[in-house]
Amino acid sequence: MRRVVITGMGAVTPLGNSVEETWDSVVKGHSGIGKLTRFDCTKFSAKTAAQVHNFDLSDYMQINKRHRMDRFAQYAVASSLMAIKDSGIVPGETITRERIGVSFGTAIGGIESFEEMHKNLLEGGYTNLYPFSTTMVISNMAASQVSIALGAKGVNTVSVISCASGSNAIGDAFRIIQRGEADAMLAGGSEASLTPLGIGAFCAMGAISTNPDPKTACRPFDKHRDGLVMGEGAGALVLEALESAVRRDADIYGEIVGYSSVSDAYHITSPAPGGEGAIRAMEGALSQSGLLKEDIDYINAHGTSTKYNDKFETQAIKTFLQERAFSIPISSTKSMTGHMMGAAGAVEAIFTLMTLKTGVIPPTINLTTPDPECDLNYVPNAAKKARVNAALSNALGFGGHNTALIFKRTEE
Repeated sequence: MRRVVITGMGAVTPLGNSVEETWDSVVKGHSGIGKLTRFDCTKFSAKTAAQVHNFDLSDYMQINKRHRMDRFAQYAVASSLMAIKDSGIVPGETITRERIGVSFGTAIGGIESFEEMHKNLLEGGYTNLYPFSTTMVISNMAASQVSIALGAKGVNTVSVISCASGSNAIGDAFRIIQRGEADAMLAGGSEASLTPLGIGAFCAMGAISTNPDPKTACRPFDKHRDGLVMGEGAGALVLEALESAVRRDADIYGEIVGYSSVSDAYHITSPAPGGEGAIRAMEGALSQSGLLKEDIDYINAHGTSTKYNDKFETQAIKTFLQERAFSIPISSTKSMTGHMMGAAGAVEAIFTLMTLKTGVIPPTINLTTPDPECDLNYVPNAAKKARVNAALSNALGFGGHNTALIFKRTEE
């Protein structure tokens, strides 16, 4: 099995349209959540969202193909172009195109285009539909458009497992390189579901915060949390075989050493009691990593700001780490980005790698009234500095999906 490192990263988030801008905001504890303005939400129980601002695909591509891409695919392409540039890989030159693959995730796909096209169908029949209607809606189009934009001709796959999609896509890319099927993979997740149907469905479920104050609406692990806040955007990482990165003398953010994806087989929305599935995911990732539990210095939690997720994830971490769970720093960066759904795990993997690189642990903001059932060290409200040698990132999704990734500092 080949060792796999991360050599490039890119991001489009509610906190900024680059990794640098986003990370700077996270470290400062800034919130990307604001009033929902994408559509008229007067009749919706949710009034807040974490929206991407000042995004224009033409900033990233010489030829503007926006009319052929749903917003979620645009975010994927932009973040991927940033990541490949950051890596220094020139497809077809530094690595042959056939040895570069793509693994991208999304929870919902082209819902914005779906809603628009359904409206067009009702108004004028099928002849009123855009010729690229199908290819703007289907979930594989993030991976497909990234592959086309980069000229990457290797493995091309998509992960659609709810809120764990981005993490799962990274894990699958890790295994593809380990097995020798590719030398580099562009992996990540993308989402753009801030639409009437996307928001409305979560309102109907009762899973979304109704707090009218955007800046305090998302409060993971806090006693007064009342639901998630939806976000959007994309995160992309370049995973590369260590020998390839060393040969190129590439800058390395960290090494991915563990990945596990398991199912609760319990309920379509509720996590299994005690976080049983999350425990097995963390244990599985650790068993692959060659590390001990004592080596894990930080956890980027799934931390959705919902009643059961935060409670059961806390219980899972306690079971996984035993007494050490009370001292290890844990943070939910969703408190600042909102829940980016299929993009969440990818962006949070980026935050985890930046923690390894910089020694800065992001805070969980809005944690002012601790929940007695959520009694771990969630780095409340202000970042802290600490050397982190190995870190774990959790992603849990509707349907009972549990994914864990482990990253560590690279030693050649």
